[in-house]
Amino acid sequence: MGIRRKSRELALQALFQGELAGGAGLLDFAEFCAHFQANKKAIPYAKTLLDGVQEKRQEIDQLIGRHAENWRLERMSVIDRNILRLAVFELRFQEDVPTSVAINEAVEIAKRYATDDSAPFINGVLDSMAGEEISAAEHKAKNS
Repeated sequence: MGIRRKSRELALQALFQGELAGGAGLLDFAEFCAHFQANKKAIPYAKTLLDGVQEKRQEIDQLIGRHAENWRLERMSVIDRNILRLAVFELRFQEDVPTSVAINEAVEIAKRYATDDSAPFINGVLDSMAGEEISAAEHKAKNS
């Protein structure tokens, strides 16, 4: 397993614990990493993901809500919701992460941490979002 996968999983675990602890805020990340003996190489990218999700949370949640047909964010499981948040952050705001990688990583993490129904659900939401991005880029290119 690569360092970025470990970073994504570490970020997911921190988001999960923060949400279960009573809110949208994160617990002290350094303390979290020390307590769970996080891989030191995974910490920097996990911190980037956590900071990005927190900073862009409102926009990320709106995007998820728009693409998760018939699902309100608050009805999703905590794991699914936070896997989606991490993946959407990578899709929209991390230029060095290809779309296919962001989607595949989210699906693989869902297979490991979530229910059997989660991976197809997450794949569908992210695929819808990626399709919209591609359509917008093609439209922009035609009109330039």
